[in-house]
Amino acid sequence: MAIIVRSKPDPVTAAAVDEARSALLEEVPAADVGEHLGSQAEGERVVTHLFACNRKGYVGWRWSVTVARASRQKNVTIDEIVLIPGDEAIVAPQWVPYRERLQPGDLSPGDLLPVSDEDPRLVPTYSFGDDPLDADEKAQIRTVAKDLGLGRARTLSPEGRDLAAERWYDGDGGPTSPIAQAAPDHCHSCGFLVRLAGPLSETFGVCANGDANDDGRVVSFDHGCGAHSEVRLAKKHEPEPMPEHVFDTLTSDGYELI
Repeated sequence: MAIIVRSKPDPVTAAAVDEARSALLEEVPAADVGEHLGSQAEGERVVTHLFACNRKGYVGWRWSVTVARASRQKNVTIDEIVLIPGDEAIVAPQWVPYRERLQPGDLSPGDLLPVSDEDPRLVPTYSFGDDPLDADEKAQIRTVAKDLGLGRARTLSPEGRDLAAERWYDGDGGPTSPIAQAAPDHCHSCGFLVRLAGPLSETFGVCANGDANDDGRVVSFDHGCGAHSEVRLAKKHEPEPMPEHVFDTLTSDGYELI
């Protein structure tokens, strides 16, 4: 592990506050330059002076002026003048590549989202060993898969399957969602559950209840909702029975004629 040791500031460059300010004022208006905030040694006979920035919209930023002195010289030279953010400065959030910013539901009709040939979530439908494949061999995979009637050149890798299972289980179709917490029973005993095939069949199925919020979605066996096939209303929730019919037996014969 490398240890970076700051060199001691050169007395001449450390004292060159006025020279640094003068060079800064040649580049920016005087109203934008505030007090001297200090200096720090960058190397042998190299010091950076920091000045407060008074420019509107740049609260917490600092003007950085780096000066240097050649060996056996008394005068300093200006190396660099930049505006840098301080600890309290407002800066843009860290840039995230577009591919990593996409969320489920972001794709619109006509949008394309290519999957890399090196995506670890996918593997060739049949194995070619562990050796890396070039472009021609990748094309052969697709051709042979088509000839054999496999239909797909690639399929889920164990890593891709585990990532999907974790995402589904932790999502709205898992046991921790609010609707599952309030459900009277779990999906594993629901008649509307359509089980998946393969390794995921041990944990997940698809809801086929058109009245449920999860209709057509993957749900875990320990998920649940109020639309369970065996749910029944308690007596206190059942509608009040209608009263007995009352038959009107009175006729005009029963009234005294006036």
